[in-house]
Amino acid sequence: MVKAIMHGCNGHMGRVITDLIAQDNDIEIVAGVDANTETANDYPVFSSIDECDVSADVIIDFAVAAAVDGLLDYAVKTQTPVVLCTTGLSDEQIKKMEEASKEVAILKSANMSLGINTLVKLLRTATDVLADRGYDIEIVEKHHNLKADAPSGTAYLLADSINEVKDGKYEYIFDRSQRNQKRAENELGMSAVRGGNIVGEHTVIYAGTDEVIEIKHTAYSKAVFGKGAIDAAKFLVGKSAGMYDMSDVID
Repeated sequence: MVKAIMHGCNGHMGRVITDLIAQDNDIEIVAGVDANTETANDYPVFSSIDECDVSADVIIDFAVAAAVDGLLDYAVKTQTPVVLCTTGLSDEQIKKMEEASKEVAILKSANMSLGINTLVKLLRTATDVLADRGYDIEIVEKHHNLKADAPSGTAYLLADSINEVKDGKYEYIFDRSQRNQKRAENELGMSAVRGGNIVGEHTVIYAGTDEVIEIKHTAYSKAVFGKGAIDAAKFLVGKSAGMYDMSDVID
């Protein structure tokens, strides 16, 4: 049985993961960390990671950026692997994460969904076949009306995976309203839609002569991200120090 610490246990994703793990016979949460210690849990909750005196095989993190520095220090000190899902990290924190990964296993991904990360693999194959045969590539992403960043981190993940195949030849275009010119061959357009309570939808369009191929992923709840994080946690147990991502989990 994998023993996990849930960092950010009383946030939205922390509650989602807590409920998912309660139904999983292969992993259990032995402690949680959250500034909110009032919410009842079936495991002890500490207000900061420094206070946690419960050992575990892995930490699942869905907290806030301000808590990541302490998390990384704790992970290195206790040699506990981390599935790091918190977004909005500063450049300094990213550097600190990379340094910490020299001493402990850390898994970081722009999207924890197994479906999205399988999509990344499909896009690499599709791009290899279609990109040099005259197919234009566009990405359209849709999210709820509370999402501040655009395009989404996942849209960038998909675009970067496409660009890697073609050695970085694509220029990302976010707005054509002022360009007043035809589409260049090396453009990769990204469009963002915001509305309602859309959890997440990403469509990659390969538009060629006389045919269009669309590869699409739709998330209907945030549980898909929680399931991916749990699979990542199971994968990371016992791994040697280094940086990992979800491609390692699904390969």
